[in-house]
Amino acid sequence: MAAGTGIMHSEFNPSKTEPVHLIQIWIKPNQKRVPPRYAQRQFPAISNAGRLTLLASPDGRDGSIQIHQDATLYAATLGPGQRTQHELANGRGAWVQALRGTIDVNGQRLEAGDGAGIVDEASLKISAEAQAEFLLFDLA
Repeated sequence: MAAGTGIMHSEFNPSKTEPVHLIQIWIKPNQKRVPPRYAQRQFPAISNAGRLTLLASPDGRDGSIQIHQDATLYAATLGPGQRTQHELANGRGAWVQALRGTIDVNGQRLEAGDGAGIVDEASLKISAEAQAEFLLFDLA
């Protein structure tokens, strides 16, 4: 969603009996007066354990949602013992947010709800001992 000149927004759990697991992400745009817009997509590839799936990017490549910022957002599910890797271009950093389970990011343990800012690294090596889900933000 790009709020632009103004969008009213609310979220709720439609179930009266089941809890909801929700993460809300706000990324400040790199320009002002962007026309408001809304996009909603399903990314079934996230369930393909062990692979990063591109969710959002500045150019909307590979079916991702376009955002007005020099950032790319990935999601992944790792099964027991699985690993993935992400290369960071020179001068870029990252934020990794553990959503479910426990992951190891370059030797640092993150449990569900934990996040880590990463600078001065060329590569992120992420692994899980058990089922885990996380988000990876590649940032300028």
